[in-house]
Amino acid sequence: MTIKESPTKGVPVIKINRNQRLATMDKLAIEEPLEIRLAFGADLNRTVKSISVTMRTPGSDAELATGFLFTEGIIKDMNDLASVNHCFIACAENKENVIQVELSEDAIPELKNTERNFYTTSSCGVCGKGSIAAIKTVSAFQPGQNEDFFITREMMLELPDRLRLYQDIFDVTGGLHACALFNTSGELLLLREDVGRHNALDKLIGAALEKDLLPLENAVLLLSGRASFELVQKAAMAGINIIGAIGAPSSLAVQLAGEFGITLVGFLRQQRFNIYTMGQRILIPKYEN
Repeated sequence: MTIKESPTKGVPVIKINRNQRLATMDKLAIEEPLEIRLAFGADLNRTVKSISVTMRTPGSDAELATGFLFTEGIIKDMNDLASVNHCFIACAENKENVIQVELSEDAIPELKNTERNFYTTSSCGVCGKGSIAAIKTVSAFQPGQNEDFFITREMMLELPDRLRLYQDIFDVTGGLHACALFNTSGELLLLREDVGRHNALDKLIGAALEKDLLPLENAVLLLSGRASFELVQKAAMAGINIIGAIGAPSSLAVQLAGEFGITLVGFLRQQRFNIYTMGQRILIPKYEN
């Protein structure tokens, strides 16, 4: 039996507003660990390996697991997969915090990529050049190949407001990161939310992988927060050409975007933004400087 966990939880809170005090209930985004296990090998000699433990918001766990395995270069595509299911682990709270990805018998996972572990957390402290070179060796798609993909400045400016229209859980909790895919007409293609920005993007790419939408060369990725190295890396693995971030990019994120030919936009808010790399994909009227 599958246990449907809510992404939010009500907690008692005392709200202070100047000289007013109010005891009430507040909704918070749930944060729970998820262990991703990988089963592979011949039917009579299967190996089960724990690949990662990540803190996430329950929901879209299968997408998170497959997206993570793909963006880490462990699997190549959906053909490697046989099934993805939660494991029943005796737990007093009946939580579904372990998920097992079963590979097909002939699929060979790139387990050496689990040992690098240089982009699963935002504080991994990696060598920039070495990490970028390593990503290039496992990327199935190369962004920057689509020379005819553009978005207008006006549409770019509209994307944050369009994102907020669909952020259901954020509107309740105010505590989730969101990643969304739009086409150049501003139509929402996919959206996923999570307490972890990298989890939200893994869920998004996992959903795109399941829908056979990769490479995402004709989609614009919008990040609700900052653009880190790990997020640009995951976008590069999915073949994304344009990334817009409502927050700031890191220096290594800009370097990686430049190496992969990705257009990276930061501080996309309040009707303004900065273009850091590959600005030719943002169409601006010629009469403006």
